[in-house]
Amino acid sequence: MQTNFTPEQLADPAMAASEKILRTCVHCGFCTATCPTYQLLGDELDSPRGRIYLMKEMFETGKPATPEVVKHVDRCLSCLSCMTTCPSGVHYMHLVDHARAHIEATYRRPWQDRLMRAVLARVLPYPNRFRLALAGGFLAKKTLSVVSMLRWRGRAAVAVGRKAVRPVSERVGLLKRSRAMIDLAPDRLPARSHLDRGGAHPAAGEKRGRVALLQGCAQSVLQPSINEATVRLLTRRGVEVVFAKGEGCCGALVHHMGREHESHAQAKRTIDAWIAEMGGAGLDAIVITASGCGTTIKDYGFMFRDDAAYAAKAARVSAIAKDITEYLTELGPAIPPRETGLTVAYHSACSMQHGQGIKDGPKNLLKAAGFTVKDPPEGHLCCGSAGVYNIMQPEIAVALRDRKIANIDKTRPDLIAAGNIGCITQIANGYEERDRAIPVVHTVELLDWVSGGPMPDAMVRAGFGELPVAALQAAE
Repeated sequence: MQTNFTPEQLADPAMAASEKILRTCVHCGFCTATCPTYQLLGDELDSPRGRIYLMKEMFETGKPATPEVVKHVDRCLSCLSCMTTCPSGVHYMHLVDHARAHIEATYRRPWQDRLMRAVLARVLPYPNRFRLALAGGFLAKKTLSVVSMLRWRGRAAVAVGRKAVRPVSERVGLLKRSRAMIDLAPDRLPARSHLDRGGAHPAAGEKRGRVALLQGCAQSVLQPSINEATVRLLTRRGVEVVFAKGEGCCGALVHHMGREHESHAQAKRTIDAWIAEMGGAGLDAIVITASGCGTTIKDYGFMFRDDAAYAAKAARVSAIAKDITEYLTELGPAIPPRETGLTVAYHSACSMQHGQGIKDGPKNLLKAAGFTVKDPPEGHLCCGSAGVYNIMQPEIAVALRDRKIANIDKTRPDLIAAGNIGCITQIANGYEERDRAIPVVHTVELLDWVSGGPMPDAMVRAGFGELPVAALQAAE
């Protein structure tokens, strides 16, 4: 693609990087076939190619973002399916990240958008705040559930509650997004985990390695059982697990909202915590159980490439960052002590397959553990979670979720495995709305269970605890 930037513009490292990406695009259109929003909406501007033209014009003119640009860039899930498809190697992730930062710096959003985005940025990356917000969401969800069950009794208040609350919440932007946020709140508030205290967890038996486990922010509150399963599984296999002192949010959530200053500050804090561990007792890897975080952490080297104080440290962190399934694969096979006979539909998170290029590893681990693993049709398409996308763009997110569930159902699974908390929450919420008890669990929870750990809570709640004893007996 031909570009027209001035030398002054190209003196900006971010603009120079984007100009290089733009020149690699040959506008072939292959990306449109695998773009979820284009498949749903059929608008060229809601495809990667269309968005690239919009971003190119915005960058070349040097003007503030327009409402049209903001509309179509906001609709992008950053699923990165286009990068997997692109024959020219267009690094769309870096381009759209730059566009979002430019939008954040030059465009004044409507007050409703500003308020919602500010709330999300100031709550989700902070576990204590998020836990408090979940309690509020839980109460709001119960209240709306009661209102929806009320019937006309001749009282005006009941009529208003029954006829107006949901329609209004679905029409008005701020209320619509608040409603989406409430709907995603769990029906039960998870208890605090003993892992919140941090510290080190020694290896059982002969020590084979030492890793830092990303504690995370939203995941540690929504489903602490994921990291608990990871600690049990790794220590059982001879790996010491530590939680680095001072570690916080990795910055991924606000990074994809274009809030560069906040994301870099959060990332720097976490980089410093891991560098301290690397310089102390040492680390073989930084293990991540949320693939959305993993994609960003592996990109720290690029994010801080022009930061004299952090470029080298960020590159060191990125170099040893691994998804939990990558690290388990490197440890080698383990003999599963249980045979379940269960069929698992494996949902490959976009941040896993497109962002990190991890495709077969998780499935191979599940197969080796005794599960029958099936790939749902259209596995390359996003489930609609995408960080806070399911809150900011609820209609598109629900349409993608329902499409994903329909494809998963074609595999007739006993349960669903995924490697990202956002996907787990999104898909599980869809099944809950359908009153169907198909558990959605993290891959590591299943691997922990078959090697001696407890059955995942989602499976217990779905009635899997009543499986015949023969189905769970230790392998001879």
